[in-house]
Amino acid sequence: MTAYAVAHLRTLSSHDDVLTYIELIQDTMEPYGGRFLVHGSDVEVVEGEWPGALVMLSFPDVASVRDWYASPAYQKILPLRTAHIAGDVVVAEGVAPGYDARQTAAAMRAARAAQS
Repeated sequence: MTAYAVAHLRTLSSHDDVLTYIELIQDTMEPYGGRFLVHGSDVEVVEGEWPGALVMLSFPDVASVRDWYASPAYQKILPLRTAHIAGDVVVAEGVAPGYDARQTAAAMRAARAAQS
């Protein structure tokens, strides 16, 4: 199932190291089926606060994201970003086609009722 790596980059930088990182990251992702969905776009904040930028990557599955992130090629360039940009990165599995949140709510209600 499709998985996503999402980065909330709280600080931005155009340091030469960061530009080199941006130039090189695509080549590290391609062997794992990774692609950019969002790359540093301005966001419209409709709730709360969101200082910084958003990056979203898509991969075929969670294993592919983990393999990419741990790969020697990516680990080699990662410090180029982390030395100059503060942020958080998370990995999340997507939902199956036809996912219905109502079914999730019903299962949660049933589990809560069983605990009562």
